[in-house]
Amino acid sequence: MATTILLNFTSIVHGNWSVKMNNSTLRSLSDYLLKDYEMGVRPVKDWRKATTVYIDIVIYAILGVDEKNQLMTTCLWYTQSWTDEFLSWDTEMFENIKQISVPSKKVWTPDIVIQNLVDTGKSSEIPYIYINHEGRVIDSKPIQAVTTCSLNIYYFPFDVQTCKLTFSTWIHSIDYLNISLIRSAEEVKKDQRVFLNNGEWELLNVLSKYNLFKDTEEHFAELIFTLVIKRRPLFYVVNLLLPSAFLVALDSVGFYLPPESGERISFKTTVLLGYSVFLIIVSEQLPVTSKGTPLIEIYFIVCMALLVISLAESIFILQIIHKQNRQPKVPEWIKSFVLEKMPALLCIKVNKIRPSKQLVEYNNENMSDSRDTVRTILPKREDSEFLSGILKEVLLIRKGVEKINNVDAANEWLEIAYVLDVVLFRIYLLAVLAYFLCLIMMWCKWHQT
Repeated sequence: MATTILLNFTSIVHGNWSVKMNNSTLRSLSDYLLKDYEMGVRPVKDWRKATTVYIDIVIYAILGVDEKNQLMTTCLWYTQSWTDEFLSWDTEMFENIKQISVPSKKVWTPDIVIQNLVDTGKSSEIPYIYINHEGRVIDSKPIQAVTTCSLNIYYFPFDVQTCKLTFSTWIHSIDYLNISLIRSAEEVKKDQRVFLNNGEWELLNVLSKYNLFKDTEEHFAELIFTLVIKRRPLFYVVNLLLPSAFLVALDSVGFYLPPESGERISFKTTVLLGYSVFLIIVSEQLPVTSKGTPLIEIYFIVCMALLVISLAESIFILQIIHKQNRQPKVPEWIKSFVLEKMPALLCIKVNKIRPSKQLVEYNNENMSDSRDTVRTILPKREDSEFLSGILKEVLLIRKGVEKINNVDAANEWLEIAYVLDVVLFRIYLLAVLAYFLCLIMMWCKWHQT
């Protein structure tokens, strides 16, 4: 029992001594590396030798796209690596330690920045960097970058955007500091292993390009990462496009109401007012920009125009139906073109509207009574009563004939209204179908790209 306790105590003491020795070695290594180290000077022994900084990014999430201010907020993992010729050591002298972490503020770091950066957002500060025994320094940290981006929202919500992240040095020219990729461009392009793919935007690929630009008399190196992102349009299709299409379809159904009734005008006016309220509600979800008008706004304007045209057509037809009050007789050229040529050309069946049976019987009865009266009074001698009776009968016959002519004229105007209503409805329907067919074709083109 005593032997066991002694062994346990010995192992504990030995373990604590090992930890103490390891901590002491790390401290000695840190003191060895940072002693007389000048962090303000580029870490090369030959000043003519350029320092190459290798960088890499991994896109973690697209946090937001501001169309009005032309900004994109991105969360990414950024890594930069370079060789510091004054931070290498012999591993055998320090118990085979191959890497160590030191405060980043105590060593030289390259002045690489994102040129189109507007705000760093809520980026976390990582105070340490790793150094291996060969002098390779690795600085890795997450960055929440708010950068400028030229957004083209013409195809909203079926748009694909390309936004750039440009990394370059601020003061060092290519003679002193160069930039390169850690991985190959193809690996960076398809790397989506940590991307949060459940938001509004889908990351298609990340293109990388090395570029040299001249400022004053010196050349500077830069790496341009182009993020190709595509918006997921399902939310906007369900909440914006489909309700608008349903209202236009509902307005088209209103053409099956009788044109001479006032219900059609009331129905179409109600649909138009409902669509106006709908546009007020959805205006908050549309992107605001001064560079151009999105296609979806043109879509809403055309839908509104179709509803207005439909209402104007119904008012025009109703005005034709009541035209008999101002112009009882239908002009012959209108009757020939609308009631004969147009139905034959467009295959429209015209149902002739005849006077009611009661009106015909009433007129026939009055005509027969007047003829009997004339036969009865003709053999009599001429006197004042005789002439007065004839005059009354002639006036009665004239009134009956005028009533029949007025009814025939009203029926002709009604037939013209029916024919024009069918023609205008077909034109309206063709316009609506052609418009939505163009939209579907544009959506298919976007889907293929």
